[in-house]
Amino acid sequence: MLDNAPFLTHTHRSLTIEGYSRAAVQSYWRIPELRIGFDLGAQPWDFMGTATWAITHGHLDHIAALPVFIARRRMMKMEPPTIYLPGHIVAGVEAMLRTFSRLDRGRLPCDLVAVEAGDEIELSRELVMTVHRTTHSVPSVGYLVWERRFKLKPEYQGLAGTEIRDLRLSGTEVSAEVRMPLLAYTGDTSPGGLDNNPDLYRAQVLITEMTFVSPKHRREKIHKHGHMHLDDFVARRNEFQNELVIAGHFSVRYNQQQVLREIEKKIPGLWDGRLKPWL
Repeated sequence: MLDNAPFLTHTHRSLTIEGYSRAAVQSYWRIPELRIGFDLGAQPWDFMGTATWAITHGHLDHIAALPVFIARRRMMKMEPPTIYLPGHIVAGVEAMLRTFSRLDRGRLPCDLVAVEAGDEIELSRELVMTVHRTTHSVPSVGYLVWERRFKLKPEYQGLAGTEIRDLRLSGTEVSAEVRMPLLAYTGDTSPGGLDNNPDLYRAQVLITEMTFVSPKHRREKIHKHGHMHLDDFVARRNEFQNELVIAGHFSVRYNQQQVLREIEKKIPGLWDGRLKPWL
C-alpha cells in the first residue's frame, strides 16, 4: 500500500483511532469501525474506503484534500462520498470543487450535507451523530457519535416473549432508546468548545486539540485565536470523565520532546494513562 500521508494508530476497546494532526500543517482522522472520518487536511491512501466524513471548519489544513479524495474515489469507481460540513462554508466548498473540476477536466461527485449546531444525523441504526458549536477563530463545529441501543422498558421486563410480541403488534412501544456517548471530535477550539458542550467530557473517547504547551505562551491570546493550552487541561482535570483523551494539533514551534516534557511536567502519569499526546 502507498505510504503517501503519515498517520498514527491507537486502539481503545473496540475502536481504532487513526490520524495525524499538526497545527497549520494538516489534520485528518478516521475511525474505521464507525465508518467515518473527521477533517481532510490530507488523505492517506488507506482512508479511501471511508465514504462518510465530517468537517469542522474551513481552514485549509482541515479541508485541502477534499478535491483529491473525491477525485480518487471517482477514479476508483467508488460511490460518491458524503461530506458533512458547516452550512456557512457549503457555497465556498462547492465553488472550490467546481474550480478543481475545470482544472482536472473531471467530475467531482459527492453529497455535501450542511449541518448546524444542534443537528442530529443518523449514521446507522446503532449510531447517531450530534453537531456541537465550538469556539475557533472562524465559525466551527464539533461532532459526537453516540451508540444507540433499544432496551425493553422496565414495566415490560417481567413479561413473556409472546406477551411482548402481542404488545408490539398492537402498536405499543415496548422499548426505550438508550444512548452512550462513544466518540467526540472537536477539531480546533478554545476551551469554550468543551465547556459549552458537557457531553463531550463524557464520551468514551475524546479527540481534541492542545496546540500550545509552553508556559511562555499566554492563554488569553491563545483563546482569542481559538486554541487551547496545556494549562487548560490542567485546570479542567476533574471535568474529563473520558476513558481516553487524545490531544493533538500541536504547534510547529515545538518538537516531540518539548511537547512530552511540558505535558509530563504538568500532568505526571498523564492521568493514569488516560491522556494520550498524539505525536
